[in-house]
Amino acid sequence: MLARVTTFAIDGVEPRQVCVEVDIRPGLPAFTIVGLGDAAVRESRERIRSAILNSGFEFPQRRITANLAPASLRKAGPGFDAAMALAVLAASGQLSPDALSHVAVFGELSLSGELRDSAGVLAVAEGASRCGIGKLVVPAGRAREAALVDGIEVLGVGTLRNAVDAVTGRRLPSPPVDRGEVQTQTEPDFADVRGHAVPLLAVQIAAAGGHNLLLEGPPGTGKTMLARRLPSILPPLTRTEAIEVTRIHSVAGLHQDGLVRGRPFRAPHHTISAAGLVGGGSTPRPGEATLAHLGVLFMDELSEFQRSTVEALRQPLEDGRVSIVRGQHALVFPTRFMLVAATNPCPCGYAGVAERCRCGEADLRRHQRRISGPLLDRMDLLVNVLRPSDAELRGAAVTDSQAARARVTEARERQRRRLTGTSAGCNGEMDAGTIQARVKLDEAGQAALGDAYLAGMLSARGRHRVVRVAQTIADLDGRDTVSDADVLLALNFRQRAGGEELVAA
Repeated sequence: MLARVTTFAIDGVEPRQVCVEVDIRPGLPAFTIVGLGDAAVRESRERIRSAILNSGFEFPQRRITANLAPASLRKAGPGFDAAMALAVLAASGQLSPDALSHVAVFGELSLSGELRDSAGVLAVAEGASRCGIGKLVVPAGRAREAALVDGIEVLGVGTLRNAVDAVTGRRLPSPPVDRGEVQTQTEPDFADVRGHAVPLLAVQIAAAGGHNLLLEGPPGTGKTMLARRLPSILPPLTRTEAIEVTRIHSVAGLHQDGLVRGRPFRAPHHTISAAGLVGGGSTPRPGEATLAHLGVLFMDELSEFQRSTVEALRQPLEDGRVSIVRGQHALVFPTRFMLVAATNPCPCGYAGVAERCRCGEADLRRHQRRISGPLLDRMDLLVNVLRPSDAELRGAAVTDSQAARARVTEARERQRRRLTGTSAGCNGEMDAGTIQARVKLDEAGQAALGDAYLAGMLSARGRHRVVRVAQTIADLDGRDTVSDADVLLALNFRQRAGGEELVAA
């Protein structure tokens, strides 16, 4: 007898529909699973057999063949257990096959028949909704996550026996209770920062426009302190963005008990590999760049990262996505994040301070080569963070996060209205065509930008990035037209200590 049930595979961060077909025929007892499954899928035979028996059902002593179609799609993970177990029960006559015709099933089974938490439930729920499937059976612990998707009935069950009762309608589980968004810890506030008026302005510009930011300065001056307070002034995620972030975290196995509202902030250690940063592995998984999607990727001690690891960010920064190819199969991971990096100006950290710096010329050049020119060209704001004075340390804070966030949110709203109808969500995402169509520079601003470009101190990419930053500066001031003062300030923020980048006089 043949039975079918629908489930879903996670392909990168996207759901792919999979039809589980189970055929039971006379012959020597055997259980074969085909359909390009990994080791976890092949091992599910033992989990399914024990779960069925321990749930009070009969495991058929005949020849069982389970096919996961399409066979060309790689299947990874234990999330197919529950679907195959229900299909075995239907094919053996212990469950009506009609009960599975309009239901999708997803979840891992324990040997006792319990449905365990499975990564990627939100993506599966989105896939079921797109395919027009009305009901979805998932582990009870993930029901609230699946219920974030509208237009689908979520059946959160604890055991295989409960799943049979739910699909047959004998005993429906209670609907998941919406507990709202995920509560995050209180974020550190800019009210703790003393001095640093220029770096604070740069951080607000970066947050308002979604720009990349490099903080450079001696150790202990507050670079990390500034970077870790950046999330406190970022605007909240829209519901569409929150669903996208929650789906990515769900696929990565970062359990969430509701909708994520805070923008991600990821700070990987400098020993991370390129695959860990941008994604990869034999079975490609999202990297830190994808986990920071729509948020902040903070790379502290940037010069200590392996150069090959840092250079792997060049395409994700430019394209907003990264393509991983394994076995002639390409997976695309979203990587639209703000890159915030902090570094020392030299190996000892005190370049420019003659009485303290112990580095020779060769040491300085070797240190500067750790960060390539193409990567620096993708940074919108290069800020030298100096040691605050004693008076500044004893004085009042320049601003607090509440006031800064109000400015940033208002600037983002201006950008949203201006960029309606484009693919960009903020100034930092504008391409050349959008800049040409939506950014208004006055004559003085055009002249200042043209002079800098003709002097050979800007690349074509750098020119576009200066315009984006200048537009954000105007947005923070509540203006639509970009002036020469905005352009000159944006040009000054592309100056790196040592004069390697543009200096606007």
